[in-house]
Amino acid sequence: MKKPTYSIVVPLYNEEDVIRESYRRLTAVCRTFDDDYELIFVDDGSKDKTLDIARELAAGDACLRVLSFSRNFGHQPAITAGMENALGDAVIVIDADLQDPPEVMLPMIEQWQNGFDVVYGRRTARKGETVFKRLTAKIFYRTLNAMTDVDLPVDAGDFRLLDRKVIETMKQMPERNRYVRGLVSWVGYKQAAVEYVREERFAGETKYPLKKMLALASNAITSFSVKPLKISIYLGGFLSFVSFGFLIYVVIRKLVGTEFESGWTSLTAIMLFFNGIVLIMLGIIGQYIGRIYDETKARPLYIIREEINAPDDTE
Repeated sequence: MKKPTYSIVVPLYNEEDVIRESYRRLTAVCRTFDDDYELIFVDDGSKDKTLDIARELAAGDACLRVLSFSRNFGHQPAITAGMENALGDAVIVIDADLQDPPEVMLPMIEQWQNGFDVVYGRRTARKGETVFKRLTAKIFYRTLNAMTDVDLPVDAGDFRLLDRKVIETMKQMPERNRYVRGLVSWVGYKQAAVEYVREERFAGETKYPLKKMLALASNAITSFSVKPLKISIYLGGFLSFVSFGFLIYVVIRKLVGTEFESGWTSLTAIMLFFNGIVLIMLGIIGQYIGRIYDETKARPLYIIREEINAPDDTE
């Protein structure tokens, strides 16, 4: 197998219901390319038959490589593993659920051939999603952009094409708590968008429910911004100012002979309020300290247990 021009990275986690159709659609598009390609399925410790089906497909297709993790490491490490092991001059990341149509890879490649180093998909509409899902997604992207110090494209996920030089640059970033789309924006280079309509999920369940979306947002914000710490400082300063003003008010009332009525309810409420603010501030600081601790351990981001159709096996 000679060095491919295009590498298609597909993270997988419990996708037994969709992997065959995903492979069929991806292969159909890839066979229209003018140059050689490779498909890289990254199994993120699936608990169903995803890996077995991937092995079966790889046995009949030398262009399909399969990387299998020793356990579930997460979506972002799976994407990273695929990019770091890709051989192509252009690497395209796409999920297996077919919500991002494989056919959109063609205009992405066209933009890459026109000189762009990063081409990301921008969703203009989302089929089959509830109003709540669309609303939370909209809030997620806008809040993220407002809170981070990096200009992140709105309504763009991990579906994107990356030039080889972008991949090599990202390999120099060993951080564990990864937010890949943020890292891609951070490195810069010449970037362009390709707009498309996001389809309904072909089968199975979403791997990013609200809980994981919130975790992803928290990870993204703490990866690319210290604004939460600044907000803590501003909030602490404001509360200190209010407290000082209240103290002056108490002293003045005392001097003019006006006594406060005794009562534990208001005092308890005030104490709980301020204690809550303090705990929130400590929690934010703890998030950053936890990230520092995680990075200092320097454990590998992922562990590959098995690789099928590795380059050395097919040359």
